[in-house]
Amino acid sequence: MMRISVLVLMLLAAPLSAFAQDGSVGIRSKVPAAVPFGVGERFDYRVKFGPIKVGQAYMQVVGIDTIAGWPTYHLQSLIKGSTFFYKLEDKQDSWLDVYQLASRRYVQDSHQGDYERYRDYRLDLENLVYERNDGETDSIPEGALDDASFVYFVRSIPLEVGETYEWNRYFRWDRNPVILKVLRREKVKVPAGQFSTIVVRPIIKTGGLFSEGGEAEIYMTDDDRRLLVKLVTKLKVGSVILELTEYTLGQELTAEMLVGGSGGSSAFVGDGRGAASQFFP
Repeated sequence: MMRISVLVLMLLAAPLSAFAQDGSVGIRSKVPAAVPFGVGERFDYRVKFGPIKVGQAYMQVVGIDTIAGWPTYHLQSLIKGSTFFYKLEDKQDSWLDVYQLASRRYVQDSHQGDYERYRDYRLDLENLVYERNDGETDSIPEGALDDASFVYFVRSIPLEVGETYEWNRYFRWDRNPVILKVLRREKVKVPAGQFSTIVVRPIIKTGGLFSEGGEAEIYMTDDDRRLLVKLVTKLKVGSVILELTEYTLGQELTAEMLVGGSGGSSAFVGDGRGAASQFFP
């Protein structure tokens, strides 16, 4: 049975952040890294199998949690749907260090047809090793990312149409490099509105939506926010499509959040007519 997973989360680069704009690992910052998202940010999607709506999905910044003594963004994604022959519920959580913007914990809880998997990875960024809930351990690269981090990482970097980028930052060495091809610019219409986007194709050595040999395409707004408005992947049995229905703007990180509080947020619901600038001034 085909495994389907949502890759959603982040590792973002900016001045004073732990990583350079090209995605390479830099000097650790003593202040939280600058990022284009905030606590409470949320994307809601409808999920289609070909032309048929079969479910829904979301990804969000839940709040600030402490992992191994360090403040982290708690990021979460869920895709849920079913057809007459297949049922899917795939949830992923990741905890991203607010200073290094690298993953300190990754949890995958997947139910796909007859397939089930639960994995809980604890990533020790200081000693560069992970431990899984079944006792497995292995080394990790500096600035390690998990499945849920990839899209957020891509949101953070400059992209040029026609270029191909590679990174060796996936937390399991045998899955590297992660490859990103920047295909084109395109205007798209989804339930949340009409957007000018840049289209990319990620390739990871894994069995999910972005696997090698696949034809996944991610449509992100062609601005500094790089909001994910659409995802299309072609499988042997047909196309799976995620389209943005609603976006909730998060709050920037504050000192109060770091010592135990998460802020609120504001939301819009698209009517199918608005442009990107209408919702994101």
